[in-house]
Amino acid sequence: MSTLPALLTHAARELVELATERGVSLATAESCTGGLVAASITEIAGSSAVLERGFVTYSNAAKAESLAVPVAMIAQYGAVSEQVASAMAEGALFNSHADIAVAITGIAGPSGGAEDKPVGLVWFGLARRGEATHTERHFFAHLDRHGVREAAASEALRLLTEAVSA
Repeated sequence: MSTLPALLTHAARELVELATERGVSLATAESCTGGLVAASITEIAGSSAVLERGFVTYSNAAKAESLAVPVAMIAQYGAVSEQVASAMAEGALFNSHADIAVAITGIAGPSGGAEDKPVGLVWFGLARRGEATHTERHFFAHLDRHGVREAAASEALRLLTEAVSA
């Protein structure tokens, strides 16, 4: 029996079925979600047909080493930024054979936030071969650490499903 929230399992099932039907492969680059998106996808039987790989790049060094996010970019904008989310998604695509990659970087809390980057702030990047990278900023206010991580994972699954549908 799954220990994942039913909402994530349902969203992942929809994604896996659609990606399988369309022959689309996926990659994830996760920071604050710590692999929750990839775990949700792999919870679904048949997911090996669509999930090409997942990167958990929690530290700045991991973002730079595994996804080729420039250290200078992280220093200038911070790990939780539009620029880094975009670079993470592009790095996941470049370092995989996937058709579409999603990236998540944020502040799950309870500490680590600042006035300009509060706890609950999450940036997403979505990269697709041959297309411009799409980014989105979400603020999951008034959620605890688990809530922020689950909301971010749910949003990433939604972004992937929309991209596969397009």
